[in-house]
Amino acid sequence: MKKVLLRAIVVIIILTGVYFVFKEDLDRFNPLYEKEYVYVEVNEPSKPDNGRFKYNLTGYTEDGQKRKVMFTSSTDLEQGIYLKVLAKGKYTESWEFINEEDLPVDAKW
Repeated sequence: MKKVLLRAIVVIIILTGVYFVFKEDLDRFNPLYEKEYVYVEVNEPSKPDNGRFKYNLTGYTEDGQKRKVMFTSSTDLEQGIYLKVLAKGKYTESWEFINEEDLPVDAKW
């Protein structure tokens, strides 16, 4: 009985450690999340991230649902520009610049 309990505790500790180390990338592998486009405005300054610029922004889907996304860029993006982000949960697969006219009508800016 003690061996089973000890093994369970070790497994829980290992899984917790894996979660905290890889928590930003876990959404990429989560089968419950679907890829969707999120439209964001760069309205917050970036944070340095190993020679890159990291952004944590809130945007809207085409249906008008609020979503948070995190992505990095090799350059510091200008404030006030709009991006179309292909996201799966908080994980970002790609992003591209768009014009304000290309924003979906349901986005609540």
